[in-house]
Amino acid sequence: MSVATLPIDYTAIKQRQRAVWSAGDYAMIGTTLQIVGERLCEAVDMRAGSSVLDVAAGNGNATLAAARRFARVTSTDYVGTHLERGKERAAAERLSVDFQEADAEALPFADGSFDVALSTFGVMFTPNQEKAAAEMARVVRRGGKIGLANWTPDGFIGQVLKIVGKYMPPPGGIKPSTLWGTPARLRELFPGCEINSTVQTFTFRYESPEHWLAVFRDYYGPTNRAFAALDAEKAACLEADILDLLEKSNWDRSSTLVIPGEYLEVVITKT
Repeated sequence: MSVATLPIDYTAIKQRQRAVWSAGDYAMIGTTLQIVGERLCEAVDMRAGSSVLDVAAGNGNATLAAARRFARVTSTDYVGTHLERGKERAAAERLSVDFQEADAEALPFADGSFDVALSTFGVMFTPNQEKAAAEMARVVRRGGKIGLANWTPDGFIGQVLKIVGKYMPPPGGIKPSTLWGTPARLRELFPGCEINSTVQTFTFRYESPEHWLAVFRDYYGPTNRAFAALDAEKAACLEADILDLLEKSNWDRSSTLVIPGEYLEVVITKT
């Protein structure tokens, strides 16, 4: 059997991914993205009393947004520390949420258990995209909705991930995560469903390019692990490449950093 035809070891890949997303402290990044979860709940027309599953929930942006609308929310992630951060936030707001460790590619729920499934910048990073999409569709009832927020390939974070990928190439055979940010790929992943998508922008606002880099180097798993794995020379090159992108993308040339981050907001209706 040639290397090209070897089966993909998703279990090993997922173990490495879990280590990546456990690194740093994603909650320090995630809390700044809260507005995305609020927008997504409006996009799916969230109703009070709806049963909602947040998949690859991170520290719970979509979870909290749905709970604030009096939905019955189950928040899941395969990194337990992310869920702990979500629990802290829910407790601070006195919101009732169920938290459960779960793999997005093997959700421990019966078919049609939920009215709505959500994921903001989470499920898109699963290695087996087809399996993750099928699981989300499976646990949603017929007529229910799946709401997604996915970084686009050519948006700011898509470009950051491409730069990181130059220094830390992804495993062979794995499709780029940012394909979830394209309508064509979503049609492949959710065949037979009604899919509506719109391009949205989340604006990154930091003190400076150097401040953005310091925060993401410390707290964002992919960049944190990349810098930790590289020798000093390659780490310096990665830093220079990211700073160059930050400078070119910055809309505020005077003092701070203001960068529009393009993402695809998706509402899928299960038919």
